[in-house]
Amino acid sequence: MRRGVWWRKSAGQCVWMLGMGVVAAGLWAGWLGGTGSGPYEVWQVAGLVLSLLVVVCWAAFRRHAVAAVAGTTAGMTVAAWCDWSDDSTGLFVIGVALVLHGSLFATALVSTLVRYVAPGPRWAGR
Repeated sequence: MRRGVWWRKSAGQCVWMLGMGVVAAGLWAGWLGGTGSGPYEVWQVAGLVLSLLVVVCWAAFRRHAVAAVAGTTAGMTVAAWCDWSDDSTGLFVIGVALVLHGSLFATALVSTLVRYVAPGPRWAGR
């Protein structure tokens, strides 16, 4: 490994992670942002999940599974916080925690499966 190359890879991962977070938050705003803070229709949530599935699979296939998991989870969590934070009871924090854990689990599972079936090296960084 040449000296000074490590930062390029780290910067690239940070850009991918930031991009995935922006895309996830944008998809949240696009699918769920028009109705206020809910209640959401089934087709809205299904559209969000399918859109995120495509984006996460694409990033994982391109060997950016860690950025797909971390960026998507962060973007979804921030979007949920911003969308629901006007709740006066404070119970929105529970919903945000559920979004965080659910998106973390789902994106990790999907990214792992995609990297397992994708051709080439099994894990990013090799």
